[in-house]
Amino acid sequence: MSDRVTVIGWDGSPLTTAARSALGAATLVAGAAHHLALPEVPPTAERIRLGSVGLAARRIAGHRGSAVVLADGDPGFFGVVRTLRAPEYGLEVEVVPAVSSVAAAFARAGMPWDDAQVVVAHGRDLRRAVNVCRAHTKVAVLTSPGAGPAELALLLGRVHRTFVICEELGTDREQVTVLTSDKVPDHTWRDPNVVISIGGSRLVPGAATQGGGWIAGRDPVPPPAVRGWALPSYDYGSVELGEGESPQLRAAQLARLGPRVGDLVWDIGSGCGAAAVETARLGAAVIAVDRDPDACGRTAAVARRFGVQLELVHGVAPQILEDLPEPDVVRVGGGGAPVVAACAARRPERIVAHAPTRDAAEAIGRALSDAGYAVECALIQSVELDTSGPSAWSERERAVAFLLCGHRIPRL
Repeated sequence: MSDRVTVIGWDGSPLTTAARSALGAATLVAGAAHHLALPEVPPTAERIRLGSVGLAARRIAGHRGSAVVLADGDPGFFGVVRTLRAPEYGLEVEVVPAVSSVAAAFARAGMPWDDAQVVVAHGRDLRRAVNVCRAHTKVAVLTSPGAGPAELALLLGRVHRTFVICEELGTDREQVTVLTSDKVPDHTWRDPNVVISIGGSRLVPGAATQGGGWIAGRDPVPPPAVRGWALPSYDYGSVELGEGESPQLRAAQLARLGPRVGDLVWDIGSGCGAAAVETARLGAAVIAVDRDPDACGRTAAVARRFGVQLELVHGVAPQILEDLPEPDVVRVGGGGAPVVAACAARRPERIVAHAPTRDAAEAIGRALSDAGYAVECALIQSVELDTSGPSAWSERERAVAFLLCGHRIPRL
């Protein structure tokens, strides 16, 4: 019985001495068609076309002899190593790595990638991969059949990005294409491919020559380096925040929303954009909607100040919501019960809203419960004190609001 398997990464370059030695001794080789056609594969070895890695692992675990698995790129980076190391197979795994397909794609594009997000797009995860492309300026997407460049571009919709599409890296049919995302669905793309999504306000002329960051992926504190969330009004510069945008209420709303990377958040009645921007700073994709064009302008200014990506939609809810992509969580900053009901019809996981009076809060609560949401409500009161000057520690401003949160109840 086999209890050891050598996993060899392949990037199109000549195999290393260690890889050739392992292949030469193999009695079973698993891989894609182009791997099994390599001249180094022994003609007497059993060959397995690699489809389901789980099925292949069971075959390998029951094989008497030396097993080798060939995989594109670095097999330890979103690759087969994770499955092969699962306890149920009892395999000892030795890895001979190669250049990952993500590193190869950025090399073809001539770009650094320490500041890129890297995601995998399968059918079930495609929405989340798209949301990362919405929220971040540089993303590498490892695609799969049915979740490729065209599908990514179609789901991005009005959010335009530049795609660098790298097909069949390392093979004789390798091709690199650069297109704007709106043109991508017009083409047919070969598997496997890697998509680099580029675009957004943080990409400025000369950025490539600036010093790099200190952490791979998204810097958790992008400039300006303001710590925390539910920031006070003075951190927003000359933009004057409106009613319903107090730091204390914002803190409670963000805590209930729990936005995270891969989420799409609707902020309906976004006002001056404080909640939308702080949601984006937490890594989520955000669509900010407001009926006031001046409010949209202020939200855009705040987003630029904090270097985050937002999609701004000027229009009146609930009508404007019909064409928006499906949200994961929703903040309703204006519009009351009718807007809450329209949002609930799209079945997000959570809906957070606030109301100035008990009657308005009860109407929102009924809209949520009628739509199948469990409802919690709290009366939030905050008092801002003046801590300086002759009137030190006296009350400067008082805010009172009903905070409501609807939690979706799974339908049986």
